[in-house]
Amino acid sequence: MHANQSSLNSFRDRIDDIDNEILHLLRERNDTVKKVIDTKIQNKLPIFVANREDDKIADFREKAKVLGLNVDWAEDFLRMIMSSSRSYQSESAFPQTTSGTKNILLVGGRGEMGSLYSRIAGFSGHRVTLLDRDDWDQVEELTRDKDLVIITVPIKITEEVINRIAPYLDKKTILADFTSNKSHILDAMMNAHKGPVVALHPMHGPDVDNVSRQLMMVCHGRGESDYEWLLEQFRLWGMRLKFVDPEQHDRAMHLIQGLRHFVALLHGSFMREFDLKPEDMADFSSPIYRAELMMTGRIFAQNAELYADIVFSNFERRTLLIEFLEHHEMLAELVKNNDRDGFIREFNQITNFFGEFADQALEESSYMINRLADRFG
Repeated sequence: MHANQSSLNSFRDRIDDIDNEILHLLRERNDTVKKVIDTKIQNKLPIFVANREDDKIADFREKAKVLGLNVDWAEDFLRMIMSSSRSYQSESAFPQTTSGTKNILLVGGRGEMGSLYSRIAGFSGHRVTLLDRDDWDQVEELTRDKDLVIITVPIKITEEVINRIAPYLDKKTILADFTSNKSHILDAMMNAHKGPVVALHPMHGPDVDNVSRQLMMVCHGRGESDYEWLLEQFRLWGMRLKFVDPEQHDRAMHLIQGLRHFVALLHGSFMREFDLKPEDMADFSSPIYRAELMMTGRIFAQNAELYADIVFSNFERRTLLIEFLEHHEMLAELVKNNDRDGFIREFNQITNFFGEFADQALEESSYMINRLADRFG
């Protein structure tokens, strides 16, 4: 064997040994994490502590710098380890609020989101009961002595379900919902139920392993002190809470959900019409377009009725979509008239509107694209 080849094999063998050592250290770290989470559960401490992670990341970056390593790479590595640890922590138990075990009813609880929160609440030691479409003959029994009732059903029937179940609720029972519309749903709950009311919107899908670091939107209704234990429970699960006005929430959701999903429909429909097969488009895509294509394709891997309910959820959202299409026609005139200068003017006006956020978007999207390219390129 050539001497250079022998040296190369020796180096490769050492790299393999180091990789094996890393795996064993990661396993040891996971075992230690298990002891940490057991202690947290026993002492009713939060799963995720933002300041602890922030301090650890800053310290890790500094140590990486001293060792001559790329500090951004070191941070990514640590964040992946911590993310894995949070998933590992969430396999069988979660801490419970200091107010003790609660009786929780999830209406629509056999759906995907209901199943997720049923599992997490159960792992926290709460007594969880489900009421779904075939259980209404037991509604009086299922609603008895409940501390919390959460409505997690499709948007189009949420108000109907609220009015249907409210007469069976005790005045001390907290009534909440998980829908993505808040103004009229909060009003419906306030009118139907005289007890504590809070409107909630989990800003994540049902496919997460746990809700640590996920965002929960909260719109106060009535009896805030009565449902403070619920907000505490969210925090113990590691969730971030954002308290918002319901109208402010809905205005943002019209754009974030309604408009974005309709744009995906336009994108996908155009591809279908012109037989632009996604797998072929992916082969010819730059990383940025591949990311956009994957976000579009992600929507069409899910339930059509769910997205129809989101897009057509209320009059205000449909009005915004009509205005969007009319604006689209105005911009199409630039293309019809070959108006390059008009395009540049519009582009620059939007650049001014986005301001410094455009630079932030460039930085964050570049990070995402590079990581996607590393993983799936």
